Amino acid sequence: MTEAAREDEGRALARLDETGAAIVAGVERQVPGWARAQVERLLDAWGRAPADARIRAEEQSADAGAAAARRIVAELRALFAVDPAQQQATPLEVVRTAYREPTAVLAAAEVPPIVRDEFDERAWPDDVYGLVPRTLGDLGDPELAPLHLAWGMAKATVLRARQAV
Repeated sequence: MTEAAREDEGRALARLDETGAAIVAGVERQVPGWARAQVERLLDAWGRAPADARIRAEEQSADAGAAAARRIVAELRALFAVDPAQQQATPLEVVRTAYREPTAVLAAAEVPPIVRDEFDERAWPDDVYGLVPRTLGDLGDPELAPLHLAWGMAKATVLRARQAV
């Protein structure tokens, strides 16, 4: 590896650490509220939940959001702890699993699945309420969206630098 490639790799590894830490912090901050908001949005759209079932679902959504945040943060930290060449997922792929916990709350409240398009049904068959975040910014903080791009560019730079002769 050339000296320039070594320097590029070092700078890119530092950017990976920075963006990874910012993604973790943002997810930890945003997922609990995002999960609660998704449950409330679907309950409102359905409009048929008895008052006691709605109250229970709203209370459960807070626990579900906290559990989703803990799970996803742990998975992100595990992902970022692996060498970039060995990472098998992206942060967005991990974050997209955030639908699981609010889905369980909605199913327990007997909210029926929504009609989704064919792509969504194939891509996320278990996301029966259409909750999968499309971008990190969908969690409610638009500042998160560009972090995924910055993380990906840094990872690509690391991998490219390692291939330099």
